[in-house]
Amino acid sequence: MNTTEVLSLLEEHKNERGIANWNKLHPNKNKLKSFGIGLTQLRKLAKKIGRDHELALELWKSEYYDARIISLLIDDPKLITQEQAEMQVDQLKGGHLAHVFSSCDATLAKTPFTKELADRWIVSDDLMRKQCGYGLLYELSKSKKKSAPDNKYFLSQIKYIEESFKKESIPIKMSMGGALLGMGKRNLELHGPALKVAQMMGPIDFDKRGKCDPFDVAKNLNSVYVKEKFGI
Repeated sequence: MNTTEVLSLLEEHKNERGIANWNKLHPNKNKLKSFGIGLTQLRKLAKKIGRDHELALELWKSEYYDARIISLLIDDPKLITQEQAEMQVDQLKGGHLAHVFSSCDATLAKTPFTKELADRWIVSDDLMRKQCGYGLLYELSKSKKKSAPDNKYFLSQIKYIEESFKKESIPIKMSMGGALLGMGKRNLELHGPALKVAQMMGPIDFDKRGKCDPFDVAKNLNSVYVKEKFGI
């Protein structure tokens, strides 16, 4: 498929309610436009399109948010470069775009330099890089590849979160919490240290409107599922 065909496909699946919600949340006309399509539907469309690195690069230039999500979903991890990743992270505006870029089974997390990128971004002064760095760390915590980091690496990251959590902003704390949850669910050796830090952190209250419950990492690590998984 080409860019025109992808945009036509998105037009066919546009969601008027989603568009109205997008316009309500993003009133600035200079920002990206949207077809109002949810992430689940976009994933289905991405599978229909298939992996295509060149098309992904073209779609990333689109004025449509949905097309950029598709770009991230169809890109080829074997062809993505660190230069491309650095360029794209500079153009993120948060929300699902950042989420799909660095976590949520991100294509970027399937590149051979994921750990190198995560290590560099986590200690960056750039907030978007730091947030995405923890997103990549979460993805690393789920990896079952032989090349995945060992427990010593993850324990050092848990320690770093413990030492730096208090000074970070809410978006970074949320990303830290996600990474901590992933590491704590990886195996029994990591569960205890991750739970200890999660209890120290406490629930992360990220919604000033009060419509969403705080993100409680400790509660998740103490769930019946996790306890049964580790026999504790």
